[in-house]
Amino acid sequence: MKSTNSTIGYHLVAFLVVAIWGSTFVFTKMLLLAGLSPAQIFTLRFIIAYILFLGFESALQFLYSFTFHFFSKSWRDELLMFLLGLTGGSLYFLTENAAMLYTTATNTSLIVCSSPLFAMLLIALFYRQSEPLSRRKVTGSLVACAGMAVVVLNGHFVLHLSPIGDLLAFGACMCWAVYSLLMKAVTGRYNTLFITRKVFFYGLVTIIPYYMIVPSDGWIFTSSVFQFFNLSILLNLLFLGVVASMLCFLLWNWTISKLGAVVATNWVYFNPITTIIFAWWLLNEQITPWFLLGTLLILVGMYLCDKR
Repeated sequence: MKSTNSTIGYHLVAFLVVAIWGSTFVFTKMLLLAGLSPAQIFTLRFIIAYILFLGFESALQFLYSFTFHFFSKSWRDELLMFLLGLTGGSLYFLTENAAMLYTTATNTSLIVCSSPLFAMLLIALFYRQSEPLSRRKVTGSLVACAGMAVVVLNGHFVLHLSPIGDLLAFGACMCWAVYSLLMKAVTGRYNTLFITRKVFFYGLVTIIPYYMIVPSDGWIFTSSVFQFFNLSILLNLLFLGVVASMLCFLLWNWTISKLGAVVATNWVYFNPITTIIFAWWLLNEQITPWFLLGTLLILVGMYLCDKR
């Protein structure tokens, strides 16, 4: 019973993280309307998260003799941390935001939120002994993916194909799938604090070439950026940096270490559900029968994936 209660707690944490991530579109949209670019928003939120994380680890080191390590145990592991920062940080956010410029929000959400299916396939490919594909897992993941599609499409089964936008969205989907695969490789050897800090660090490092390639986006520390900073924008950035980045990435990586990459990543299917609930709560958008049907399918699919 104790083990069952612990597992339920891990699932609740995963749901909370996805719920917060599902609400961030409102805050990001407000920052975009204020004149900040997607790259600048990502950089600022990761800078806030990284600085706070350093302060948090310093406090742990002072109060509880917490051992601070800047580098990994080997160069191979350091390369894995670099790839985690790239796939879960800069490249993921850039491809997802860029996809919105070329294709619809429906297409982007549908493609990006199918990442658990590809994560399951990648993990089964690289970990055939410990994470083999079973008929139950495949069925559960397909049912959950179908439920997510029903929620996103909301009864309007029409997709507007846009090769560039859809490819960018698929790139974001694969970034998160690879991030889940890499997390499985490092969670057994490093604690969650160390991994999360490295994700923020290398996420910031790997965004630098983007500013060189796209100079029109402007460097983050140009004087023009600071003219946008008022109380509303600062509060939005603090929410994205402190809650949606620092806290949520820490909890998400911890959840992966407890539930496993496949089970934890399946919670991404809930992202559009929390977004719609958030819109219903704040924007008075209606809940449709399609939403309820899709939610039921996702719950059934996740139950099948996690059933022992």
